Amino acid sequence: MLQFDKDGLQTTVQDLGRRGFQKYGVIASGVMDPYAHRLANILVGNQETEPTIEITLLGSHKTFHADCLFALTGADLSPAIDGIPIKMWRPIFAKKGCKLSFGKPVTGCRTYLAVAGGIAVSEVMGSGSTYLRAGIGGFNGRSLKKGDVIPIGEASELIKGCMESLSKRANKSSFIQVDWTLMAQAIPIYKSEATVRVMDGRQEHLFDGKSRDAFLNQAFQISSDSDRMGYRLKGPELTLIEPKELISEAVSFGSIQVPPDGQPIILMADRQTTGGYPKIGQVATIDLPKVSQLKPGEYIRFEKISLEEAQQALIEERILIAKLTQSIALKLKECK
Repeated sequence: MLQFDKDGLQTTVQDLGRRGFQKYGVIASGVMDPYAHRLANILVGNQETEPTIEITLLGSHKTFHADCLFALTGADLSPAIDGIPIKMWRPIFAKKGCKLSFGKPVTGCRTYLAVAGGIAVSEVMGSGSTYLRAGIGGFNGRSLKKGDVIPIGEASELIKGCMESLSKRANKSSFIQVDWTLMAQAIPIYKSEATVRVMDGRQEHLFDGKSRDAFLNQAFQISSDSDRMGYRLKGPELTLIEPKELISEAVSFGSIQVPPDGQPIILMADRQTTGGYPKIGQVATIDLPKVSQLKPGEYIRFEKISLEEAQQALIEERILIAKLTQSIALKLKECK
């Protein structure tokens, strides 16, 4: 079990989302950064679909109530065990009683904590994700707070053997970090200004030429009024050729809507199921993690690509993850 000793800014249980219910008005939710989530799980021998803990900017402090193997990926929020700084993007064995804490945010916005065996919450509509506005899923449908005790699932026999080996190597230390990590190209570098690839939105042609040019050639700042539902941007005003009423239609993670004030909104994991504002662009799935790791005050630029290029980039990422899954599994076997 994992006990929360101190509240964070917003810490929730998330997985890859609640699929198949948007036609009933139930949002997909799920992790904001699917890449970091997947790698965190793979590093501890879990299926990439297992729930992880998503920690936003200010991390809550936790105590492990049993020996465990865990990994942290995503944003660097200065993690430490018992006050000793630890590394990210690698498995770490911690003995019962260890305290995991976070300090100053260094890069990125969201950290993912995966524990071998997974975060053992009950599924709601086939998902362990927290849907905050509806109060369902995850841990009691809400953010985690001081005093919560989160159950952890049963690790596989392979991971149990790995943990036993690491426990011996740790000797009298309360924790031990493995001496390997992912190849450099697999670890994202989060910057305060990100260039994000986009495809044309369904109503891109309704915007005037000046707005279409500004959308692709000027920077937009992430507003403080941004959350898991949407990132509001501040920048050049985007306007339509002429006023137009639209019928609401389905939207997706990364749809870029432009309301009447001309300031775009990127719809994120907790987006509504439909929207009626014209969409000037659609963020390529491969770059959604880049957006999710931007903090309010940081900047985003858009770069146009075709649907085929976006699909190819996603295929290449899936191939990379498959290779990483195989190599990590071999490393965990060697550990045993």
